[in-house]
Amino acid sequence: MKLWSGRLKGDVNELLNDLNASIGFDSRMIVQDITGSIAHATMLGEVGVITPGESAQIVEGLKGILADVQSGALPIDMTSEDVHTFVEAELTKRIGAAGKKLHTGRSRNDQVALDVRMYLAAEIDRVTALTEDLIAAFTEVAERHRHTVMPGYTHLQRAQPVTLHRYLDAYVQMLRRDVERLGDCKKRTLVMPLGSGALAGTTYPLNRRRVCELLGFNDVTKNTMDAVSDRDFALELLSDLSILMMHLSRFSEEICLWCSWEFRFVTLADEFSTGSSIMPQKKNPDITELVRGKTGRVYGDLMTLLTAMKALPLAYNKDMQEDKEALFDALDTVELSLKVLAPMLRTAAFHPENMRAAAAKGFINATDCADYLVGRGIPFRDAYSITGRLVNRCTELGLTLEELPLSEYQAVSPAFDESVYEAIDLDNCVVRRSQSEE
Repeated sequence: MKLWSGRLKGDVNELLNDLNASIGFDSRMIVQDITGSIAHATMLGEVGVITPGESAQIVEGLKGILADVQSGALPIDMTSEDVHTFVEAELTKRIGAAGKKLHTGRSRNDQVALDVRMYLAAEIDRVTALTEDLIAAFTEVAERHRHTVMPGYTHLQRAQPVTLHRYLDAYVQMLRRDVERLGDCKKRTLVMPLGSGALAGTTYPLNRRRVCELLGFNDVTKNTMDAVSDRDFALELLSDLSILMMHLSRFSEEICLWCSWEFRFVTLADEFSTGSSIMPQKKNPDITELVRGKTGRVYGDLMTLLTAMKALPLAYNKDMQEDKEALFDALDTVELSLKVLAPMLRTAAFHPENMRAAAAKGFINATDCADYLVGRGIPFRDAYSITGRLVNRCTELGLTLEELPLSEYQAVSPAFDESVYEAIDLDNCVVRRSQSEE
């Protein structure tokens, strides 16, 4: 059954039918479609557009379809044009003529806008919960490594000593902002569009606020053309998901580096590693490489929808049907990435001894040496220059700042005494900086 049959004669060309059909992907929203239809039918009965008896009949029919879909007793007919067509056809089959009244006062334009908003709101909750679990994993591991000294980097060069706790907590802060962004997005997603019709509203005395209440939305849309023709809430979500994946990708890059023999900061559990088909010694961090790669996929989903929407005149255009595949793909990708990273992190074995050994090299306490001189009345720029000369001297002698004899320090500046070694001790450097952050 075509919901638009009557105007056009004959059958649609099969190729057009294949291009036009969306049941293959929008069937994912069947729960939302039925739930929205139940609220719509309830309201129609309350305002007298249909009789209370017809409303009750429709609602009970829809509840039966929902139960059968969820139990698996009712398979979705994949030859239907879309999920809306399938539900209405099945309802009419079950309850007769009353089923044909379900679509009174609405269009598929506002119906699909409703379904998408409801689906995304639920998915935002899922992504948020998974992100919070990953935050918990980062926090758990970080707490075990409050005193694990390691190098912090800029330009991938050893820069200053930090703790693994501080390093991992940086990702905690990023992910917390991701959760905040998702929450903000959900507020703008839960705005109820039903009642907008195709674009210009309806002549029926609908109670949009009642539908809003029944479905748990925050508000109703203010302009009917805007309600059916924009997907900025979906673009906002794809943008938020892209930022989230960027953070996951950055951490994945860290793990790829840290797993290498050049770093050897961490070893992943066997169940989160792969091997080589030819090199028996290999243990590959494929999991993080895949997350890093899938980040580009989510970026592509964002660009897909941005490109689809960029030149559409008001109001609804069929181009907008392309929103769902991009949205569903991005959500699936993000959720899978979050699901796998949390247990990977919890089971990873970090190597404090290797981290500290790396921190002992590269003169990452040079800034602390300069700060020591500042504390003795030397201007920072001069202190910076003096410390640079000391680093050069260490390089010539093959020593670290900790190993450099006091006589070498005093040859550069009389401000140095034995206390410099306490000032440049890695643990002391970390403790002082930790205090400054609080």
